Amino acid sequence: MIVPLVSFMMLLLAGGLPVAVAVGLAGILTIHFFSSLPPVLIGQQFYVAIDKFSLVAIPFFVLAGNIMEVGGISQRLIDFAKSLVGEVRGSLALTCVLACMIFAAVSGSGTATTFAIGAIMIPALQKHGYPTPWAASLQATSAELGVIIPPSIPLILYGVAADVSIGELFVASVLPGLLVGGALMAYVLVWTRFSKAEISEGVDGYPVLVAFRRGAFALFMPVIILGGIYGGVFTPTEASVVAVFYALFVALVVHREMSWRDIPAVLHKTVISSTIIMFIIAAAGLFSFMINRSGAPAMVTDWLFGMVDGPIGFLLTVNLFLLVVGMFIEGAAAIIVLAPILAPVAIAFGVDPVHFGIVMVVNLALGFVTPPFGVNLFAACTVAKIPADRVFRPILPFIGTVLVALTIITFLPQISLFLRDLVYR
Repeated sequence: MIVPLVSFMMLLLAGGLPVAVAVGLAGILTIHFFSSLPPVLIGQQFYVAIDKFSLVAIPFFVLAGNIMEVGGISQRLIDFAKSLVGEVRGSLALTCVLACMIFAAVSGSGTATTFAIGAIMIPALQKHGYPTPWAASLQATSAELGVIIPPSIPLILYGVAADVSIGELFVASVLPGLLVGGALMAYVLVWTRFSKAEISEGVDGYPVLVAFRRGAFALFMPVIILGGIYGGVFTPTEASVVAVFYALFVALVVHREMSWRDIPAVLHKTVISSTIIMFIIAAAGLFSFMINRSGAPAMVTDWLFGMVDGPIGFLLTVNLFLLVVGMFIEGAAAIIVLAPILAPVAIAFGVDPVHFGIVMVVNLALGFVTPPFGVNLFAACTVAKIPADRVFRPILPFIGTVLVALTIITFLPQISLFLRDLVYR
């Protein structure tokens, strides 16, 4: 059953169909032509895949991010990040990374981070002499922190697919997210130190205390959300609703940069984004069901036990595999399809499923910026108004920087598990 399932998927992808459609149709065609399963199972598995309370968090986090973008919260976060960086060479680029880290602590989406922060930062970087392809590469890579630092939509998907605590995943992803952000800031400092580009920083912003006062309500948002989750006040799903109401309060009442007339457009954008994600989950749910029924996880486990020696060899092999997968398959679909297969194998090799989830999400986050289908890459190029092929070369050092951080995260599980063990053990 696994051969026709994968063959149908590859043929449909080669035919130019979207990943979600190809995955769903592969399951339907396999059931129809290569099994005796009743057709009613198709609709049942679609429903089962999305009938999970944890998935309610996705549309609410997307909505919170969209409200932040329209309500002026993003600009205040950037102003505060700028005040922290100071007047060092490369401060504007450092501000971009730091602002993405802060915004990521609320939005949960790399694409939302790209548009919300990039719409402000990319023109500023261009204005002050940074090469446009480099600025777009910086923004695209920094925005992938949106899927690493909690709350993270891919972490929610992994938790649902692999039956792992989403709260533990959120706690475990804090230090890895900070490591990736720190690595990007280190690369920025090195590049600006040796670059011959005639850049100016335009650091005439607000003092730290003034920027903090202007953005206090925006900065308090991650504190409420993450503090509430870690403190056991509410679950990650409930936190998404809190994020929406708090963002609305700040945008409508405190900053007053968003009006009630803006809400229909914000809701419309949220519905479209959430529907796409849910469709991917439903289609991948049927695909995962067929994979599990075929016995593929057991076969993969047996094959890996014969090919690799111990957890280190397993993690190295899986990282290489995920890097290739992330280049061609959308992250959400890859997680829903592969997590049910790989997570049990990781456990069999003695790898903590929470640590493996962090490794998987950080790895697949690179797919947001790697050609040919990097979503963040194309979003950043759209904001910068340049063709995507102009960033293929400047994006490589950024990818290399994240790969170094990924290697450290992979083989030092304490980075992921220290806070998890502190909070949950």
